[in-house]
Amino acid sequence: MRSQTFAFDVYGTLVDPLEMSQHLQMMVGEKAGVLSKLWREKQVEYAFRRGLMGRYEPFNVCTLQALEYALEVTGLSLSDEQQTFLMGQYQQLEAYADVIPGIESLRAQGHYCVAFSNGPADKVKALLNNAGVLELLDDVISVDEIQRYKPDPAVYLHLLKRSGSQSGNTWLISSNSWDVMGAKHAGLNAAWIQRDPAAVFDFWDIYPDKTVNSLQYLAEAFSINNGYE
Repeated sequence: MRSQTFAFDVYGTLVDPLEMSQHLQMMVGEKAGVLSKLWREKQVEYAFRRGLMGRYEPFNVCTLQALEYALEVTGLSLSDEQQTFLMGQYQQLEAYADVIPGIESLRAQGHYCVAFSNGPADKVKALLNNAGVLELLDDVISVDEIQRYKPDPAVYLHLLKRSGSQSGNTWLISSNSWDVMGAKHAGLNAAWIQRDPAAVFDFWDIYPDKTVNSLQYLAEAFSINNGYE
């Protein structure tokens, strides 16, 4: 009998999307960091916009459109072949060093672990398989199944339905504060993975139940008194 359900955000929590800057550096040199950061920001923003407008498109569409915008703003140019290569590299992102041991520890404690992403399930599965994480998970749950985007409350309720869990024993695990806040607003528990020590949680009146800097520390927290201090 499982004690808790852990739903892991993927981009920025299990794998690092800013890793794309390494590929961009080979293409645009010193402007790679700026381009990579803007690309990621617009990727998330476009999903937000489409969610609010009720004009859903799969996350890879948001990703490509965000790249095109970022190139236009920075005055940079990439060939169609280079853009196709970059989109393909989104399936090759590496897992953070703490991810595999952290999930292994949670599974060893008897917890149910799923990926929960804005990305389409087939692409997320391919990404996590390449990163060596997929085999550790019980399921992959995508917003694509209901064609809504985080942080819409309907998305988190879909997570509960798909995982067969109750809100009281379900944890959203994310490095994105807006994702944590969305889960909390929908009645779930949530932990914020503060990967960047300089990162500041959003100044709203919604706070994570736990804040840790790695999945290993998260697993350690749940090994003590079943996760409650």
